[in-house]
Amino acid sequence: MAYQSINPFTNQVEKTFENTTDEELEQTLTTAHQLYLDWRKYNDLEERKRQILKLGQILRERRVEYATVMSKEMGKLISEAEGEVDLCASFCDYYAAHADEFMQPKIIATTSGRAKVLKQSLGILVAVEPWNFPFYQIARVFIPNFIVGNPMILKDASNCPASAQAFADAVKEAGAPAGSLTNLFLSYDQVNKAIADKRVAGVCLTGSERGGATVAKEAGANLKKSTLELGGNDAFIILDDADWDLVEKVAPAARLYNAGQVCTSSKRFIVLEKDYDRFLKMMKDAFSKVKMGDPLDPLTTLAPLSSKKAKEKLQQQVTIAVENGAKVYYGNKPVDMEGQFFMPTILTDITPDNPIFDTEMFGPVASVYKVSSEEEAIELANNSSYGLGNTIFSNDSEHAERVAAKIETGMSWINAGWASLPELPFGGVKSSGYGRELSSYGIDEFTNKHLIYEARQ
Repeated sequence: MAYQSINPFTNQVEKTFENTTDEELEQTLTTAHQLYLDWRKYNDLEERKRQILKLGQILRERRVEYATVMSKEMGKLISEAEGEVDLCASFCDYYAAHADEFMQPKIIATTSGRAKVLKQSLGILVAVEPWNFPFYQIARVFIPNFIVGNPMILKDASNCPASAQAFADAVKEAGAPAGSLTNLFLSYDQVNKAIADKRVAGVCLTGSERGGATVAKEAGANLKKSTLELGGNDAFIILDDADWDLVEKVAPAARLYNAGQVCTSSKRFIVLEKDYDRFLKMMKDAFSKVKMGDPLDPLTTLAPLSSKKAKEKLQQQVTIAVENGAKVYYGNKPVDMEGQFFMPTILTDITPDNPIFDTEMFGPVASVYKVSSEEEAIELANNSSYGLGNTIFSNDSEHAERVAAKIETGMSWINAGWASLPELPFGGVKSSGYGRELSSYGIDEFTNKHLIYEARQ
């Protein structure tokens, strides 16, 4: 596996990174395990809080520098990349502010004696993270686990090594001790070797179903805790009482943000018959106005896909959809530009027997479905092997909440596109994975809930 930073706008190789040796992995495990033991012995939460706040300060001070690294490496719009850095900094503030509350022992009511539950660290974690949000994906798992006292080994995507290393360097600059977060350029065999190591307590992964299944199998075989976030095919449901001014403002961006390369972006738009033509025209109008170009240019509104491989995969999926009866309402034409650009595309008439019906398309492709009733919309939304996010538009909040409760998903947003905030738990069900990140739930995933009990004499 070659770790290369390839600019998807210029197609130029920016930098190549040497693979980690087995000796380097062993040294990392030794250092990280000793750090875990030191943290368990001294439990210096106050010092870790100071270091996390310093990390947030560094991220804010160098946001343009870090954003530029991400934009050059995976094609993200510079404005979106800067927003990603800011979001990571907000994670630092949040966990430093709430660390004492989240780590506080919980008193258990019992008439038989005295009981409380301590939250304690487990040990080294292996984090396998993707390329679509190069800083955010790391921050989402590292920051809460650093607060807990779990050292982390990072295996990031092979196409964004510069971003991963930049984040790890920022952690070091913030004063975190060696072993807190070590970015390694590992092979998959080495990932399995690390998971199997007795000093490793668990593994967290964001990625594909295939990658998740492989990692979960290895973790299970070694009795290690795992959390998985494996993508989605999120529904965007427009109810009869929706605010259409708001729909028109949110729907296009819900699909095109980050060039559509978002696990929780809306991918299946479910519209009542009476609004179907109106919605299609609105989306076509918005999609036709995008400006493709250099992600570093503030005037660019649609960036290239992350790689040639990503573009080829998406084109193959659209082709399969059309070959099996889907209709192209807009798009699906070659883009005469050097970078890995994909024309925004709108597909209709995708039937349940179409291979793409239950497939996540990672890019600027919207699938639009027509339904005759709210009940049919709910049934269609649930007819998916995925269950990550879901969006519902309605002017009646209680109505929207009732519908949301009927959707088999980990997260529902009402009258807004997807969002990620430090106080909101993130995760899904079904083939979208298991476990939660962020909020207090992100602290709890890899902690030992240690019961201390004294029986009444």
